Amino acid sequence: MVRIAEDHGYDFNLLRGVIAVNDEQYERMVSKVERALGGSVSGATVAVWGLTFKARTDDLRDSPAIAVIRRLIERGAHVRAYDPGVVGRTSPLLDGVEVAEDPYSVCEGADVLVVLTEWDEFRWLDFAKVAGLMKVARLVDTRNLLEPAAVRRRGFAYDGLGRG
Repeated sequence: MVRIAEDHGYDFNLLRGVIAVNDEQYERMVSKVERALGGSVSGATVAVWGLTFKARTDDLRDSPAIAVIRRLIERGAHVRAYDPGVVGRTSPLLDGVEVAEDPYSVCEGADVLVVLTEWDEFRWLDFAKVAGLMKVARLVDTRNLLEPAAVRRRGFAYDGLGRG
């Protein structure tokens, strides 16, 4: 839209501002993952739950999850992901992402788990099992989907938005 506006001589500053704010939010999420890993994602295996634009859809277009994952990959992370709306699908938007058939397999040997889409089914997974599969039980919940005390009781170092 910005390009179309420019082509017609209109300066769409408001939309540019929205884009800048969105980019800043994606960077905040990546920074949370970097902090959870001690400062860098380079060489880390990042397990991701959620790829779609929002839960209960299969739409990957303009997905904040994909934007965050792209930044993680650019910084050297290996990303394995699961999303119930994407199982069995391929998309150029997922290039460089190892997509799995279930939420547990992405956690095997992972250095951190990141929740990027608010699928309700993620709440009810066996977090003791998840912690046992991971190299280190670290969790970054970018949607504040999970109950911090509950996952901490399962041995996770937890970080959510606006939560410690």
